[in-house]
Amino acid sequence: MIIGIPKECKAQENRVSMVPGSVMELVKRGHRVLMQRGAGEGASYPDELYIAQGAEIVADEETVFGTADLIVKVKEPQPKELALLRSGQILFTYLHLAADKTLTEKLIATGCTAIAYETIEVHRRLPLLEPMSEIAGRMSSIVGSYHLAKHRGGRGCLLGGVPGVAPGRVVVLGGGTAGVNAARVATGIGADVTILEVDFERMRFLDITMSGTSTVYSNEANLAELLPRADLVIGAVLVPGAKAPKLITREMLAMMPKGSVFVDIAVDQGGCAVTTRATTHENPTYEEEGVLHYCVANMPGAYSRTATQALNNVTHSWTMLIADRGVSGACSVRPELIGGIQTMHGKLTCKPVAEAHGMEFTDPTGLLS
Repeated sequence: MIIGIPKECKAQENRVSMVPGSVMELVKRGHRVLMQRGAGEGASYPDELYIAQGAEIVADEETVFGTADLIVKVKEPQPKELALLRSGQILFTYLHLAADKTLTEKLIATGCTAIAYETIEVHRRLPLLEPMSEIAGRMSSIVGSYHLAKHRGGRGCLLGGVPGVAPGRVVVLGGGTAGVNAARVATGIGADVTILEVDFERMRFLDITMSGTSTVYSNEANLAELLPRADLVIGAVLVPGAKAPKLITREMLAMMPKGSVFVDIAVDQGGCAVTTRATTHENPTYEEEGVLHYCVANMPGAYSRTATQALNNVTHSWTMLIADRGVSGACSVRPELIGGIQTMHGKLTCKPVAEAHGMEFTDPTGLLS
């Protein structure tokens, strides 16, 4: 199979979908790897490292998309990439379609088989999403703390406090991978941290393993009680493949202290506040109801080398399986891959996305041959 690695063209996206060592393994198995010139530079992987492992460097994305059978990316296809996708081609990347109906419709129209990293579920886990959730979670406390500084628009609160001054209060919505990592860093800074969660078994686990962190059952009343005293709120809720629930209304946001900060990790899935809108690393924040919002849609892209390595660790075995066997053959070996198929043969094949947009759903198992 011919595998294509384009250079990511989303704003301030510096990750690349494959490290040189993974290219070597694919080439050894008899596959061709086409890579757009400079695709790895943002993650400190120059072209020479890929050439040494057998990659063929090409000048532009038109050549990559026009030649490759399997396109391996990091982020959802941008407009110029959508125009290059074709029927029969396989796209393997993060998609987050529940937050974007237009992208969903255009992706269906290409006729390609689009497989999303974030909806491949194995033993009730999302292994291809977890590393990015870990990075985004840890980042959220760091960037939240930074933007609480007065010169960044915050209220001038140091999360860790100092002797004689109480620490700042952090509220984390969701006790999954992103939420736990956010809480770990916030606790490490010395903040007073509370995690809101709905799963009682998860809360028991957090209570045992997260020393110094409180857990509270997540409902509107408890959230409304915590918000007026919160310096930093981190949205880390996830419904696999579906839109994030809007837990924070404008009225609830107005309860927060002026100059407090809200970091929405769930922005890729539409965000968990009604005021959430996607921002970039270049212009990461805006203010609503006196609260500074940080809603960067590709947070791990800021730490592109670490994120590239972590992503490749979990995606590479699936990439090799698809390259070796094709989509149908790969699904017969690892049926979990079926859950990642979002579009196929011009059909929408992910039920949560179909429900989010009110579109027709087609079971992908009937399309595999």
